[in-house]
Amino acid sequence: MKYDIRDINLAPSGHRKIEWVRNNMPLLRALEDEFKETKPFEGMKISLSVHLEAKTAYLCLVLAAGGAQMSVTGSNTLSTQDDVAAALADSGLAVFAYHRATEEEYFRHIEMCLEHKPNIIIDDGGDLVEMLHNKRPDLRTEVIGGCEETTTGVIRLKAMEREGILKFPMVAVNDAKCKHLFDNRYGTGQSVWDSIMRNTNLIVASKTVVVVGYGWCSRGIAMRAAALGAKVIVTEIDPVKAMEAKMDGYDVMKMEQAAPLGDIFVTATGCKHTITVDHMMTMKDRAILANAGHFNVEIDMAGLEEAAVSSGEMRANITGYELPNGKIINVIGEGKLANIAAADGHPAEIMDLSFAVQAMSALYIKENHAKLKNGVIDVSDEIDDVIARRRLAAWDIEIDELTEDQKNYLDSWQL
Repeated sequence: MKYDIRDINLAPSGHRKIEWVRNNMPLLRALEDEFKETKPFEGMKISLSVHLEAKTAYLCLVLAAGGAQMSVTGSNTLSTQDDVAAALADSGLAVFAYHRATEEEYFRHIEMCLEHKPNIIIDDGGDLVEMLHNKRPDLRTEVIGGCEETTTGVIRLKAMEREGILKFPMVAVNDAKCKHLFDNRYGTGQSVWDSIMRNTNLIVASKTVVVVGYGWCSRGIAMRAAALGAKVIVTEIDPVKAMEAKMDGYDVMKMEQAAPLGDIFVTATGCKHTITVDHMMTMKDRAILANAGHFNVEIDMAGLEEAAVSSGEMRANITGYELPNGKIINVIGEGKLANIAAADGHPAEIMDLSFAVQAMSALYIKENHAKLKNGVIDVSDEIDDVIARRRLAAWDIEIDELTEDQKNYLDSWQL
């Protein structure tokens, strides 16, 4: 079976989307040209589970240009764009995904993607790894390693590493400088507010925004909210991050204090139930909740659905839940990843950085797997440096270099 999408006739629209992002992703274009010449993945099978929209599709085509046999699925039931999936299938890739798959269908798509028996996996959130370890270990016999895209996935991998059960090396792409400093901060910061603004059609200026957590994603969300004219409150469990948020100019308090004050709430922690029904009961009528974490557990959606006396669609991608106290709580994208489940995800230029790290990390696995331990592997400084220099060159920016005298000075303990 080549694909599991609903309408192959959507392919022309998907091809146009992919061409648009291709024209705005100079790093991947350069890698595509290199890979066409060198074919570094010739004879290799790669299975990928990442939010299946145009930027991801272009990464798949770049890897395929390098000789890889690709099998592709999504990493969220709402984030797959059917026209993009159709375009990939039309390009000859094995695609197993469609928009609004059920949970059962979603995990079946993960399994079908892995029945490809890959050599390398590219994961976003850890579902490929989980399937290969718990449900279908028979499909990991050819796996030499892989790459993980997001914070949540790296957390899961490190837990597996601590327990000694991770059976192959996984590169923590999320932790690369050229990923988390830009994708998590500037990408999430812009795309979350793109989702909130386009779906609500409401102004951000004058509102109080509560940002849950203050990691790199939350930093970007808070920074963009402030730039749009909002008052920002940050909630945290880490005293150092809380202090940093305070010094960045935001109010910092516990969620129980922030809940009655916020107009818009955005979660980005990687943890469950950071907003509970108890918190929601104290919120303003028609407060807006959005999740920017990978899984839909940061907002207690199960508890909200159980507590609500009624619910219904308020606008496209927004569900309103009436609480017993008569207040309405509005949730974007079913509490799933709002910036991709209810928008187009990160800007192309940002994903150019992240996916260049992915492609080069996959190549690193291919070339070095024999000497790598089973566990979480850091992205090398060399990969970060190459990508940063190429991005600067695409901007026509030159930077200084150390002289030999300066290098000797920095390497010496004597003045």
